[in-house]
Amino acid sequence: MGKVIVSSANDTARGTAWVVVQFFLMLGLLIAGPAWGGMRTGWWTWLPGGLLVALGGWVGIHGARDLGAQRTPFPRPSDDGELITTGIYAKLRHPLYVSVILLGFAWALCWGSNPALVLAILQMPFFDLKARCEEQWLRGRFPGYADYADRVKRFIPGVY
Repeated sequence: MGKVIVSSANDTARGTAWVVVQFFLMLGLLIAGPAWGGMRTGWWTWLPGGLLVALGGWVGIHGARDLGAQRTPFPRPSDDGELITTGIYAKLRHPLYVSVILLGFAWALCWGSNPALVLAILQMPFFDLKARCEEQWLRGRFPGYADYADRVKRFIPGVY
C-alpha cells in the first residue's frame, strides 16, 4: 500500500500559498487560450509565439537541468538544499519563472486570445513578487546569496 502524504505546517511555511496562486493563474491562462482564442491570429502571432515557445522551453529545460534535485515547487529553499549559481543560474536568478512567463505569452499569442494575454501579463508582477519573497528566504539560508544577487539579474540578463 502506498504512503499517504499529508500537508504539514512545514509546507505552509515553505510558501504553499504562492504555489496555489501560481497553479490557478497558469490554469486560467491555459483555459483562456482555447476558450477565447482566434481573436487575432496569423503569422504575426504564430511567429513571435513560436519564438517565445522555443526560448521559454530552452530557458526552462536549462533551469530544471541545472537546478537538478534542488528543484521544488516551493519558494522557500529546503533545509538540505544547496545554492546553485552555475549554468543558466550564472545568467538569471529565476530561469524557471522566466520560462513560465515566456510560455504564457507564447500561449496567448498562438491562440490569439486577449484574456490569455491579460493573464500572461499578470504573471509578470506575480513572479516578481514571488521571486522577491523567495530571495528573502535565500538570503537568510545562504550567506553568499547577497553577492550572487548583486552579480546576476533576476529575470533579464544584464537588465533586471
